[in-house]
Amino acid sequence: MPSPGPEQLTGQLHGVLEPIVIAAGFELDELDVRVAGRRHTVKVVVDSDTGVGLDDIARLSRSASAELDQHEHLIGGSYTLEVTSPGVDRPLTGPRHWRRAHLRLVEVRRPDGTTFQGRVGPAGEEAVTLLVDGVLREVRYADVAYAAVQVEFRPPPDAEVDLLSPDHAQTDDTTPSPPSSGEQR
Repeated sequence: MPSPGPEQLTGQLHGVLEPIVIAAGFELDELDVRVAGRRHTVKVVVDSDTGVGLDDIARLSRSASAELDQHEHLIGGSYTLEVTSPGVDRPLTGPRHWRRAHLRLVEVRRPDGTTFQGRVGPAGEEAVTLLVDGVLREVRYADVAYAAVQVEFRPPPDAEVDLLSPDHAQTDDTTPSPPSSGEQR
């Protein structure tokens, strides 16, 4: 009987590992299975609103390994298990990613290729508030082709944090999309 391909195996292992991840208090952000001969690499990426620490990763790795050992018939050979959290370079693809990036500086590329940077404020189901060049702007996720957090070595300025606090004033609805870095006002 032929062994399942990586996509089928990923689906089967998702059903096995997701309950373990949820029981540990995390979300299964990504599951990737790579096959090289009879050797498999199972990469489990987990996330949570409160972050993921190294002790959490170690505990979850032990639990996931024990569960995979009970389902070794699915893998059909030796495997390497990697449990990790998303890196800073993970694209922001859904509302929960934007919520977790609150107060972080992000670079956004619109579908037309223009880019801008802004600091992340409140994130809803359809749009996020960004502070762009000192102005609060609501940006719909549908208007974002790609977005990622930018690495900063200092905390955000207090003035920006104040502007992005939930009890601060409204967003500027007169300009629905932020200007690209080359546009003038």
